[in-house]
Amino acid sequence: MSTLVIVESPTKARTIRNFLPSNYRVEASMGHVRDLPSSAEEIPEAVKGEKWAQLGVNVEADFEPLYVIPKDKKKIVKELKDALKDATELILATDEDREGESISWHLLQILKPKVPIKRMVFHEITREAIRDALTHCRDIDNRVVQAQETRRILDRLVGYTLSPLLWKKIAWGLSAGRVQSVAVRLLVCRERERRAFRQGSYWDLKATLTPPKPPAKGQAGAFEAKLVTVGNVKVANGSDFDENTGGIIAGRRVLLLNEDQARALLARIQNKPWTVGNIEERPVTRKPSPPFTTSTLQQEANRKLRLGARETMRIAQSLYERGFITYMRTDSVHLSEQAITAARSCVQELYGSEYLSPQPRKYTTKSKGAQEAHEAIRPAGSTFRTPQQTGLSGVDFRLYDLIWKRTVASQMADARQTHVTLLTLVEDAGFRSSGKRIDFAGFLRAYVEGSDDPDAALEDQEVILPTLKVGDKPNCKDLEAVGHETQPPARYTEASLVKMLESEGVGRPSTYASIIGTIVDRGYAKLITNALIPTFTAFAVTTLLETHFPDLVDTGFTSRMEQTLDEIATGEAKWLPYLDKFYRGETGLQTQVKEQESQIDAKVARTVVLENISAKVCIGKYGAYLEAESEDGPVKASIPQDLTPADLDPEQVEFLLKQKTEGPEQLGLHPETGEPIFVLIGSYGPYVQLGEITETNKKPKRSSLPKGTDKDTMTLEMAVSLLTLPRLLGTHPDTGAKVQAALGMYGPYVVHDQGKVGKDYRSIKPPDDVLTIMLDRALELLSQPKAVRGSKSATPLKELGAHPESGELLNVYDGRYGPYVKHGDINASLAKDESVENFTLQKALDLLAAKEASGGGKSSSKSKKSTKTAAKSETATEKTAAKKTAAKKTTTAAKKTTVKKAATATATKKKTT
Repeated sequence: MSTLVIVESPTKARTIRNFLPSNYRVEASMGHVRDLPSSAEEIPEAVKGEKWAQLGVNVEADFEPLYVIPKDKKKIVKELKDALKDATELILATDEDREGESISWHLLQILKPKVPIKRMVFHEITREAIRDALTHCRDIDNRVVQAQETRRILDRLVGYTLSPLLWKKIAWGLSAGRVQSVAVRLLVCRERERRAFRQGSYWDLKATLTPPKPPAKGQAGAFEAKLVTVGNVKVANGSDFDENTGGIIAGRRVLLLNEDQARALLARIQNKPWTVGNIEERPVTRKPSPPFTTSTLQQEANRKLRLGARETMRIAQSLYERGFITYMRTDSVHLSEQAITAARSCVQELYGSEYLSPQPRKYTTKSKGAQEAHEAIRPAGSTFRTPQQTGLSGVDFRLYDLIWKRTVASQMADARQTHVTLLTLVEDAGFRSSGKRIDFAGFLRAYVEGSDDPDAALEDQEVILPTLKVGDKPNCKDLEAVGHETQPPARYTEASLVKMLESEGVGRPSTYASIIGTIVDRGYAKLITNALIPTFTAFAVTTLLETHFPDLVDTGFTSRMEQTLDEIATGEAKWLPYLDKFYRGETGLQTQVKEQESQIDAKVARTVVLENISAKVCIGKYGAYLEAESEDGPVKASIPQDLTPADLDPEQVEFLLKQKTEGPEQLGLHPETGEPIFVLIGSYGPYVQLGEITETNKKPKRSSLPKGTDKDTMTLEMAVSLLTLPRLLGTHPDTGAKVQAALGMYGPYVVHDQGKVGKDYRSIKPPDDVLTIMLDRALELLSQPKAVRGSKSATPLKELGAHPESGELLNVYDGRYGPYVKHGDINASLAKDESVENFTLQKALDLLAAKEASGGGKSSSKSKKSTKTAAKSETATEKTAAKKTAAKKTTTAAKKTTVKKAATATATKKKTT
């Protein structure tokens, strides 16, 4: 008697296999095995002539979805069917959330098993959890499946109905999405606020005071005091300014000091006596934050570890599938009794009983749509391994450490603090000093939000003031006038955008990572120094949707839509009437698009209106450009791709238009050739050019400016140096091939160019300089192990050590088809029954040698390319799919490209909204 267990991924399958009896066979479905058509090629011949076929949903037949098995899943489905032939029982063990339920349902529809079927769910992959889940199997929850299918259909209707409209009116290839478009609008609205912001300035005084008597050893000494009142009138600070005018908010009774007034006040009180006028101490109790949900984990990982939402979820999924943490897609802050006991044991053992909360803390989720059947994200098991006991490294270790600390801290005692406010007077001026004393650290011993090191954070949090009493006369050690300028509203980071979407009830937290990834991948925003900055395309699309489809980008409307979808899952609402009203009703999406399409002027839709910019900003086939009128007619100038609406000011507009009408700005003449050197701005940013474009010199030598270099600071000497790139540094002593230093799209680099043999690159990082680096240093860089391609997202499952011959570090990575080890161009997969934890360096060397002997290097390279393509297409949204369907109407070549893209779709399809 054998039992077939189906899960989503090979990693999950391998981990579960260790906890099941020997007669259980565990296979992976590689995510979804069935979906709506992603290209015209996937539409079955029987329905290709139907009007609704390209939509993939028959809206005339109760919104019946057209499900197909993608080409890259047919082999997997066949393998699963073959495995089922030998089984006497089928257990569907996909994830316990809505999408997992949907995957199990689709597997059931495809496999059509004739053996008994069970649905097994668990929130952690440990021996106890899996054994317990085996004894508590259930049926597939059809209401949850229906809610998930409604979401899928709804997203398809929105994406496939609006995206083609955007192609016609703005630019080809744009996309709209039920949650994506709302998120983009949030970014655009914030950027509009920043552009409308008017800066205000104000001055105040800052004093450094010391106690009347020298402090004893270990006691606080000098402290700061800030001017807050003059003549009992509050001195203006940043909160008193109107962001739209740059002046004081109407009705505020405050004293606004300019520089002259501040300095005059300083001179008046410079040598006057200071007196302590009031001391106020206020006890404060802080409670620990609840354990992580999907949303709060993404936010905190972004703040503390600088990880993007997508990267956070990728690492968390890997930790879950390897049995380190509980399920990572959850809205719940609930902890099981087992988890509470484990966390409290950690506190008792590591910090002592005084740091344990008097009673177990039980957290409840306030969100209506939360799935309380889930737990919060926590370390797996009935006892929690400390981060040091896991054997993890790199970002895996750091994320587990974050989850462990947050969970343990949730069962710790309150932190007790005392906030101290000290008011000192000099003449009619009042100064305030603020202090904070930690009386009992409590949970802060383990976890401080926004800090990697709790002990260091505790020191940073304390601001100790000296022991003073009313009437004491401190000494003024220093007094200075300080100028301030108000700042515009902060841009969204990934963390703050996730927080806003969740607080507004827009979308599901489990989809935020893919949504933010899509926004960046599709060119709606640029991620610069952790800030999400919307592009000109985002402005144009948002304006069109706000004007003609306001409900679809309204947070309230989208939130209500999400609530209805949750009600479908609980049986409180019916899915068919809701879909029919949303799409075909009097004010339904289909009706709105038909009515609005003729009213949308494409020229207007492609124009972005920005304050203080006289020229028009338009969206063209090759990106954004400026258009202005001149005596000789319209003038058009491309806007550099890395320039966002936030950075475009009147001076830059003038420069770009002037460059177009009068020619580029000349820096001077080249000292050797006598040719003029120009500085220009192109589609990819500023660059220098040697000579003019002529019939005999159609491609003059050019060189981009290094990242961060302002064109206004460019000198003739710097330009001449840049035009020497690529620099020949010499020849490699081992090969005799040339070694060069150059500047590329991703920054400066050195290259060992062996012609047909290939090129070996290494990045040049500060303090090395592409213009001054010498051969010896270049050879040193080239001798260092090359980072794994895509290493930003390829976190090793295990570090094995250095290869004895090449010195390259060998690691085990989690690939599309399971774990593998990599050396150079060779990727060798681990055997199905091989444990990553027990995999050694010697085993890796043997495996790689066997793969190389069988000629596996070349094929593994192809595999790597395929995997990379799959990963790239993993974030594909409705827009991509819609584009593929539309490709049927284009050339045969375009159709072939579309089919190729469809064939490389990822095995583990993420949730898209």
